[in-house]
Amino acid sequence: MQGRFRANIEVLAQHDVNYSVVGGVGAVIQGCPITTFDLEIVHLRSDENVRRLLGALDELGAVYGFQPERRLRPTVEALAGTGHHLLQTVHGPLDVLGEIGSGHGYDELIGQSESFLAGESLTVNVLNLDWLIRTKEEAGAPKDIAVLELLREVRRQRGSG
Repeated sequence: MQGRFRANIEVLAQHDVNYSVVGGVGAVIQGCPITTFDLEIVHLRSDENVRRLLGALDELGAVYGFQPERRLRPTVEALAGTGHHLLQTVHGPLDVLGEIGSGHGYDELIGQSESFLAGESLTVNVLNLDWLIRTKEEAGAPKDIAVLELLREVRRQRGSG
């Protein structure tokens, strides 16, 4: 895993944030040969976890990426919702998502996630291959459609699709 992604994950782990990695980094971890530029996570939206997430984001200097010069920071209220927060941290882009696909949140996705080693002693939950494919199909955005065949090929090579 690239250093900048790992650095964000390490801070999330230090703050004991509950989340699952989805999107491009999830695809790469699953063995898909793509390039990705941001870490996407779906987080547990409980009050306690959102407070821990906000602490991690503060440490990471996270601001909304659409106008970084304004230094707009996420709030507890915003992170408790289902929306997408496209943030820029000191280690690069971090997309904090309340839901993905057709309304799939953390409570549903964590049961469809696998643990992977992201360093010597750091494990990370990653959405499994079948659910990465499913959520990308549901999203239907051009960037999601573009990676679908590669994800399906990885699944075929594993003999599970």
